[in-house]
Amino acid sequence: MKEVIIASANKHKLDEIKSILKDYKVISMAEAGFFDDIVEDGATFEENALIKAKAIHEKTGKLVLGDDSGLMVEYLNGEPGIYSARYAGEEKSDRKNNEKLLKALEGTERQDRSAKFVCTVGICYEDGTTETVRGEVKGIIGTEETGSGGFGYDPLFY
Repeated sequence: MKEVIIASANKHKLDEIKSILKDYKVISMAEAGFFDDIVEDGATFEENALIKAKAIHEKTGKLVLGDDSGLMVEYLNGEPGIYSARYAGEEKSDRKNNEKLLKALEGTERQDRSAKFVCTVGICYEDGTTETVRGEVKGIIGTEETGSGGFGYDPLFY
């Protein structure tokens, strides 16, 4: 079975990717022996996804999948965008991010709450070549958190 390293420490992401890539042995970067911090200083989701994949590939020489994803709210000119995980500050907190988003949209009408969730996957192959793919799901931001099965902005995004 072919092995792929996932450039993430996020257990939710790892579980989702494992459920999709059933023909691969999916391992975390920690399981691959990679514990360095990776600075995501790209200007786009694509750049950040490849920064992660390349950093781990350089140390392991293996197939690596990195991702960067986030929420883009039209009314907020695309915010939080690539800063989605740290929207409320450097100390990551889904609750604080959701609270900040609701506050930023306070008083807006439904038609002004359009958004899209963007996910970009960057792949670094064993030979060092790379590629990215991007998917988007359009929706709206609700006025309060609901549900219990998600994480991140899931309780607000419809």
